[in-house]
Amino acid sequence: MTLFPEMFEPVLSSSIIGKAIENGIINVKLFNIRDYTNDKHKKVDDYTYGGGAGMLMQAQPIYDCHRAILDEIGDTSIRTVYVTPQGSLFKQKTAESLAQTGNIILLCGHYEGIDERVLEEIVTDNISIGDYVLTGGELPAMVMMDCISRLVPGVLSNEESAQTESFDDGLLEYPQYTRPEVWKSKSVPEVLLSGHHANIAKWREEMSLLRTKERRPDLYENYCAKNARNEGEKAQNIDKNT
Repeated sequence: MTLFPEMFEPVLSSSIIGKAIENGIINVKLFNIRDYTNDKHKKVDDYTYGGGAGMLMQAQPIYDCHRAILDEIGDTSIRTVYVTPQGSLFKQKTAESLAQTGNIILLCGHYEGIDERVLEEIVTDNISIGDYVLTGGELPAMVMMDCISRLVPGVLSNEESAQTESFDDGLLEYPQYTRPEVWKSKSVPEVLLSGHHANIAKWREEMSLLRTKERRPDLYENYCAKNARNEGEKAQNIDKNT
């Protein structure tokens, strides 16, 4: 749901998402909120009560657009996500949850935001892609669409790649290399050329931990705390069983 559907067209016709749509694996439909206004001039915004800078999107066109989508899909339990900096932070786990949902409605705000009453009426999830403000919800919606779509079975040609990437286990991904074996006097780590799968897996785990510790100490601390709890629970279970 957007005032600027044309912004999505290059994204939906390109790369992996474009191929997934072409192959019928996922389906994306754009609804122009302006098509549902009762105003003869196609106006969808007005001044805010109580004063303040900028204009606010009105409830009526958004609500009617939403009802039209529900009628078309025939699913009243669908999750409606409002893309807003006031929402909970969008993470990989969020994408995984949404990828398993089925149909999703993404509501893109603009101007100074949306009348609170319609948000209370239709929104199930408030989600933010980061602690900053953009001119509208379209770009965050594209980010979310890309992240969610690639988790749908069949979208990626290599299904394993969606399961072994950054954040999947709470850590950043390990360094990766391809041909040539030597580039600008820099060689691929020998362990990756050894063919010893156990050693390669161990090296990748160590590099993932090191990279996370250096670049995202917050994630590293969370990972260590979580695994310390898990190890403690395992020890308790062993004691009980013995």
